[in-house]
Amino acid sequence: MPQATDERPYHHGNLRTALLEAAQASLREHGAAQLSLRDLAREVGVSHAAPRRHFPDRQALLDALAENGFTQLDTILRTACADAGDDFAARLRATMTAYTRFATDNAALLELMYTSKHRPGATAIVKAAEAPFQLMIELLQQGQAQGALPSGAPERIGIILFATLQGIASLINGNFVEADLLDELVDTAVEQFLHGARPA
Repeated sequence: MPQATDERPYHHGNLRTALLEAAQASLREHGAAQLSLRDLAREVGVSHAAPRRHFPDRQALLDALAENGFTQLDTILRTACADAGDDFAARLRATMTAYTRFATDNAALLELMYTSKHRPGATAIVKAAEAPFQLMIELLQQGQAQGALPSGAPERIGIILFATLQGIASLINGNFVEADLLDELVDTAVEQFLHGARPA
């Protein structure tokens, strides 16, 4: 297959998706600092100018990656939650395991997602972030309704669980803990969370 050149015309069927997939793979392998629209264009086989039809500059690409990341996370969490059935503890465990796997499989993407969300003007990213976090809130509300969790603002309860899971992901990503311990650690964290949060 001939290499793309600057003169090669735009001819890709779904360029935006192809660029985002290539960018996410590059992000996982090399980090955000190495992302280049020109390099991505070469990788997907289009002219160096073609990506600018979808991403006017590098920041637009990073924002799209972050937004897409939250969309992926939402889909993953909702699938895990639905597949776990109706039991609250099972749904919580499945959802939190799915989150931690995403956080360890996509460490650089997750960091980009959270930092981009706080950038001024990142309204689309903030909107995309609402869905997965709303799922977590609804899950905690289910636990409250069933008496497994105390009453009160579910956001406050969720912060403790979220911080625990982020800590587990950070330990794995930093090679302080073996990745194959992930499921066991999440199970323990969820068990301790449910035990400690159970109403008196």
